[in-house]
Amino acid sequence: MSIFLTDQHTVLVQGMTGSEGRRHTARMLAAGTRIVGGVTPGRGGQQVDFDGTAVSVYDSVADAKAATGASVSVVFVPPRFAKAAVVEAIDSGLELVVVITEGIPVHDTTSFWSYADGSPTRIIGPNCPGLISPGKSNAGIIPANITQAGKLGLVSKSGTLTYQMMFELRDIGFSTAVGIGGDPVVGTTHIDCLRAFEDDPQTEAVVMIGEIGGDAEERAAEFIASSMSKPVVGYVAGFTAPEGKTMGHAGAIVSGSSGTAQAKKEALEAAGVRVGRTPSETAGLMREIAG
Repeated sequence: MSIFLTDQHTVLVQGMTGSEGRRHTARMLAAGTRIVGGVTPGRGGQQVDFDGTAVSVYDSVADAKAATGASVSVVFVPPRFAKAAVVEAIDSGLELVVVITEGIPVHDTTSFWSYADGSPTRIIGPNCPGLISPGKSNAGIIPANITQAGKLGLVSKSGTLTYQMMFELRDIGFSTAVGIGGDPVVGTTHIDCLRAFEDDPQTEAVVMIGEIGGDAEERAAEFIASSMSKPVVGYVAGFTAPEGKTMGHAGAIVSGSSGTAQAKKEALEAAGVRVGRTPSETAGLMREIAG
């Protein structure tokens, strides 16, 4: 099994006719993702060829869903149009919306996050690499050839660290790897993924990657202590980051002891999570548990 994304999901790409949308649609198709359409207003009726696979373009998500029955959208829409694109996907009742776009104003993210509340739509991101269930489906920009299907779950704030951990543990493999994004507001949290992995019979252990800033990792530690029976290994990026500076992701800022890597490490260890100080050390800890 896997979480959130299976080989039965059919996928739309909002912004498929743009350069990034085209590039990553080709990669997703090569990974076996069931892409059934693209959405670009004003280009409905066109088709885009991907190495012999013709994908139809629709003017709206509603049109695309009506024609294809799609249940998932991957959003490659520029930041100023991203809010409208996500709201359109929510209004169409899609099951999953994966927002790759970075640079979306937090006000816009908060708005579409609130709009989705109570709807059937799960949002992954924004500013994220998406998610992959190896051998089944890939929704986003995660390289599909760096790991295999297996028994580990992975939830990460960082895209590049997602890739590194998948590669480091490629011999064991993953049920699903989810890049939730590093913005201050994201649609799916560490806890959401941990809960899903806990309920997934294929997943036997979980790697959780966090980073400095905010208290998401501390809240995840509380959930792990109270609700997780499966072992969790963690890594927190930013042990050497200076205080008071934003580092990379918009959410990665620390003030005093709040939000520091050390504080997060201590909270996770208090919950029984083994925490590495480098990605490779973290992979080694997981190998001791699940290898």
